[in-house]
Amino acid sequence: MTKAPKSPAPATPTPTLTAAPSELPSLNFKVTAIAGRTSTHVRFHPSAPEREAIAQALGLISLPTLTFDGDIRPAGKRDMVLAGKLTATVVQPCSVSLEPLTTAIAEAVRRSYLADYKLPEADELEIPEDDSTEALPEVIDAAAVVVEALALALPLYPRAPGVELGEAVFTEPGLTPLREGDLKPFAALAGLVITPKGSGKA
Repeated sequence: MTKAPKSPAPATPTPTLTAAPSELPSLNFKVTAIAGRTSTHVRFHPSAPEREAIAQALGLISLPTLTFDGDIRPAGKRDMVLAGKLTATVVQPCSVSLEPLTTAIAEAVRRSYLADYKLPEADELEIPEDDSTEALPEVIDAAAVVVEALALALPLYPRAPGVELGEAVFTEPGLTPLREGDLKPFAALAGLVITPKGSGKA
C-alpha cells in the first residue's frame, strides 16, 4: 500500500466557523474527511456576535449562552449520526406582558444521515414520525442543526410568573365589540328570563 505524501493540513478535520453580522454561524464538516473514523468531536460554542445573530433570527431578546457538545460517528458502512447535548439560556418577551423572560434549555440532539435516503413519492407524502433523518450531504453543518434544534425547543408562549391572560375582545371598526364570553355556547341564554305558564303575567 502506497502512503500518501505528507500534507501541511492537520490530520483531523478542522471545521470552519464563520459568521457575519447579518448571517448565522456555520460549523462545517466535510463528510469525505471524516468518513471511516470512529467518531469526530463536535463542539459549538458561538461568540457573542454569533449568538446575537442567532437571537435575531429566532426572535429572541438575547441569547446569553449556547453550547453544543457531541460527535459525528459512523452508522453502518455509509451512514452517519450527529448526536450530542444542547444547553442554552434564552431571553424571550413574555407572550402577555412582553417583559423579558429567561428560560434555561437542555436538549438531546440527534440527526441521522442516510446515504441511500429516498424521498416518498408525491402521492405518499405525509408528515414523518421521525423528522431527525435526512439524506447524507457532502458537508454537515453542525451549527445549522443546533440552531434548528434550539428553535424547536423554545417555549411557544412564554409567560412570566403571575401573569394572566386578559379577556379577548373581537371587533371591527364601527361595530359593537364582541367579547370572548359572547362566543361561548349558550352565552346569550344567560340573560333570558323564562316565565312559567299560568303565572298570570301578560
